[in-house]
Amino acid sequence: MFKALVVDDEVRMLDLIEVYLQTHSFICTKTTNAHEALRILEEDDINIMILDIMMPEMSGFELCQKVRTFSNIPIIMLTARDQQEDLIKGLKLGADDYITKPFDEHELVARMEALLRRTQPQNIIETNGLVWDKDKFELSYRNQIIKLTPKEFNMIGYLLRNPHQVYEREKLIDLIWGYVTDVEGRTVDSHIRNIRDKIRKVGFPVDQHLITVWGVGYKWIK
Repeated sequence: MFKALVVDDEVRMLDLIEVYLQTHSFICTKTTNAHEALRILEEDDINIMILDIMMPEMSGFELCQKVRTFSNIPIIMLTARDQQEDLIKGLKLGADDYITKPFDEHELVARMEALLRRTQPQNIIETNGLVWDKDKFELSYRNQIIKLTPKEFNMIGYLLRNPHQVYEREKLIDLIWGYVTDVEGRTVDSHIRNIRDKIRKVGFPVDQHLITVWGVGYKWIK
């Protein structure tokens, strides 16, 4: 799961965003204090920050500028003001995106996910709470480890890294087993079936994402 830090002086707004993000499988840390936000960023492994502009003591602009002295974490400015000069100022100070209140929760999450796709290394892929971690050789969903064989792990990795791309059975055989092999298409089907069964058991709606392209192969859709 990705960790999001939300900084806003309105407790009600913090609570609302927390509900949104938890629904979409983010771990949410929240604070009303800019100085506390800096401490959290220095001590915790935060993946993305949602930052309000209009705050007492230290504005979101000032906080963004301070964060950029030590971190490249993705930052989305969140504010009730929609003036163009605020947008330009925020981006020049290092913000990556900008969204105004009131906002649609799905748009906010979509913008967060887009930033994370661009900034996270390809050895860690997250989609709707399902996390493929190449370094740990783990696939997990909501902190539940999904035990896969090495070939199953590599196969789902190719699909997750390239969503919407159709992988023919023959291509998957070449990628997973190599060009010199007697493996046939039904072996790929068996591995896909096992992957689906294992992911389904932890509660992830895998059948909505891991799609069979009949007569061709498989693809992952978001």
